Amino acid sequence: MKLTVFGATGGIGQEIVRQAVAAGHEVTAVVRDPARLAVPLSDVTVHTAARVDDPEALREAVAGRDAVLSGLGSRGRKADGIAERLTRAVLTAVEAEGTRRLLVVSAAPVASTPADEPLLDRMTLSLIGAVLKEVYADLTAMEAALAASATDWTSVRPPKLTNGPLTGTYRTVVGGNPRSGRSISRADVAHAMLTLTDDPASVKQGVGVAY
Repeated sequence: MKLTVFGATGGIGQEIVRQAVAAGHEVTAVVRDPARLAVPLSDVTVHTAARVDDPEALREAVAGRDAVLSGLGSRGRKADGIAERLTRAVLTAVEAEGTRRLLVVSAAPVASTPADEPLLDRMTLSLIGAVLKEVYADLTAMEAALAASATDWTSVRPPKLTNGPLTGTYRTVVGGNPRSGRSISRADVAHAMLTLTDDPASVKQGVGVAY
């Protein structure tokens, strides 16, 4: 497949690029600094964009692609609307070029808590939601922008992220979260995103992923 990856130098984005290249996909990595890419530059097409919030600067990178995958988002508690703002720019670019498939990273607390979620896990989610309120508000707004778009989007919603290895073994729930899903590695989130790229059941859906 022909894939474009945004946030290609971030934790999940690096894994998407690495795994996609290993699987034989044709990968375009959208970056500000090519030196930060985790794979040899000879293995990918690099699209350098000084401003990822400028749709016109992104159109060439998404034109003619089978799917666009994004690891864009806040790296701290002060989201400042970054996930929504950057994702809207990507949406504008892909819609202008007629590219249909778009997968993004969101977070588990954006989804409804499973009805049978144990009390301890409910309390933990509530606490995390209070601490990272701004981040989750930003992701909720991002998902609203996706839902209002014409793209075949999927929002992948992990819980706590770790730097653990790629296992390929995790749970997914379309439209919800796995029960008591507490963590997952960035490598496995990337694996899930690549796996869901051609999964019609995940189109226009949020998908919870966790161990």
